[in-house]
Amino acid sequence: MSPRKSVVEARQTRQRIIDRGLAIASVDGLEGLTIGRLATEMEMSKAGVLGHFGTKESIQLAVVDAAAEMFAQEVPQRVRDVPPGLPHLRAVCEAWVSYLERNILPGGCFFTAAAAEFDGRGGPVRDAIAGMEALWQRDLSIHIRRAVSLGDLPPDTDPDQLVYELWAVMLALNHFLQLNHDRSAPDRARRTLHRLLGT
Repeated sequence: MSPRKSVVEARQTRQRIIDRGLAIASVDGLEGLTIGRLATEMEMSKAGVLGHFGTKESIQLAVVDAAAEMFAQEVPQRVRDVPPGLPHLRAVCEAWVSYLERNILPGGCFFTAAAAEFDGRGGPVRDAIAGMEALWQRDLSIHIRRAVSLGDLPPDTDPDQLVYELWAVMLALNHFLQLNHDRSAPDRARRTLHRLLGT
């Protein structure tokens, strides 16, 4: 086997482990992501799994990165061509609802579950989760401020408060979909967003 082919195959195997890890973690949490379980499900040895990452924490961090990339593809990147201001903010929120509604991951929103799992802890995994959420909240705030500057939202709009309310809508949506299996939840979320952002 050529060295180049070996590198490509190693990269593909690593990606398959991350993809499987993301599916597992979305249901059972990042602590449910054990080397033994991954080895069993990937039909690999534990040493083979560890050979790609080194530690369980490294696998967890790779899964957090993969979840962030998936979210970016499904939400902000899907609406990148929508004009700035309120149209863009509405499109972002609709893409976010759609992302949760379509159940991309078997356990729903990865970051909602991971934040609840790690919010009281310290360490690199908790910091990575908090960092991703802070980045997304900052982006929402930017969209809101732009909508205010363009006159799409009232000048007295409090961006931090609106970010909080939009975030609360999505947390509730994920909760009602995952815990209650309430298929009417996306429509409820959209009605709430309509009240917050107008038509």
